[in-house]
Amino acid sequence: MKLSKELRAFEDRIGHQFARPELLQRAVTHASVSSPNRKDNQRLEFLGDRVLGLVMATALLEHDMTATEGQLAPRFNALVRKEACADVAAEIDLGAVLKLGRSEMMSGGRRKQALLGDAMEAVIAAVYKDAGFEAAAEMILRLWGSRVHQVESDARDAKTSLQEWAQARGQNPPAYVELSRSGPDHAPVFTIAARLQDGTQAQATAGSKRQAEQAAAKALLTRLG
Repeated sequence: MKLSKELRAFEDRIGHQFARPELLQRAVTHASVSSPNRKDNQRLEFLGDRVLGLVMATALLEHDMTATEGQLAPRFNALVRKEACADVAAEIDLGAVLKLGRSEMMSGGRRKQALLGDAMEAVIAAVYKDAGFEAAAEMILRLWGSRVHQVESDARDAKTSLQEWAQARGQNPPAYVELSRSGPDHAPVFTIAARLQDGTQAQATAGSKRQAEQAAAKALLTRLG
C-alpha cells in the first residue's frame, strides 16, 4: 500500500516510517467514513490508550523514585487524559490527515478535542503494532516532551482542588454557572463562572464547558491565593 503525500509528511512529523502503511491509514480513519472495506480506528484507539498508559507510568516512576502512589496518580492522569492527547495531536497537525465523513467535516471534526485525542491514541497503537513497544515508547516520550518532567507535583485538576478548598472551610461545593454561549454549533465558545457559597467568583472562556469550568476554577484558586 502506498501512502499519500500528506501521510508521508505526517510520518516525518511523528518520526516513524511505517513498514505496514495500512496501519497508519487505519489509525486516521474515523468511524464516520468507515465501510466494510475501510476499517475505522476505534480498536486501535483502545490499544493505544493502554500503550500510552504503560509508557507514562514507567516514565513517571523513573523520573521520581520517591513519589508515592498518591502523588503519581494525578500526574499520570494529567499526562494521559484526552486533553493531553489532543494537545499533542494539534502540535503535529493530526487533524489535517484525518479521514472523516461529510457530517464530521462540516461540524469541525478536525478541531474537535475528543476526536483528536482518540486519533492520537490510534496512531500510538499503529506504531506499536508496526514496530513494537520500544518504538511506540520513543515516539510518545518525544512528542510529549517536557510535559513528562514538568507535570505539576500535585496535578489534580482545578475543579477538584477548588472543591477541596471549599469543603475544608465548611462551604458547599462550588457552583458552575454558564454565563454565555456564542459561536456556531460546530465551534461553540462558553463563558463559565466558578462561584463559591460566599459569592466569591471568577470566570473564564473556552471552547467546551469542561475546559471553561476548569479554567474558571483555576482563576478562582489564583484569586484565593
